[in-house]
Amino acid sequence: MSQRLTGRRNVLTGAAGIAGAGALAACSSPPVPTTAAPDAAGAGSAVAGRPISEIPVGGGKIFPDTKVVVTQPAAGTLKAFSTTCTHQGCAVTSIRDGQIICPCHGSAFDIESGAPTPDSQAKRPLEAKSVTVSGDSYTLS
Repeated sequence: MSQRLTGRRNVLTGAAGIAGAGALAACSSPPVPTTAAPDAAGAGSAVAGRPISEIPVGGGKIFPDTKVVVTQPAAGTLKAFSTTCTHQGCAVTSIRDGQIICPCHGSAFDIESGAPTPDSQAKRPLEAKSVTVSGDSYTLS
């Protein structure tokens, strides 16, 4: 029986040694540079230098990766809001008829102010985000 235990100890000790060597090798290797993959809206977490023409007048565009919806209520006027519905935190998923729509409970928000419509379950407006227009492009910050 002692031979059997010794065999198991050797196997376990050997496995631990291999795992430890792998961990040491990983620690001694130089770090691998990483870059954030661009999201659907542009590079990193900000939407920068995007053409205004991609936002329809009287409508908008949702950027799920940055959790922002950008609207253009009137030509050349851009607004930006969080995609998080103020009712129960679902993400808004569409824009139609001048409203940003949450699919969970049907709340709708005005594309100019982010305010909920009177019949919405949400009672607070979408959180406003900062958007800057420069020439024919816009940047969110």
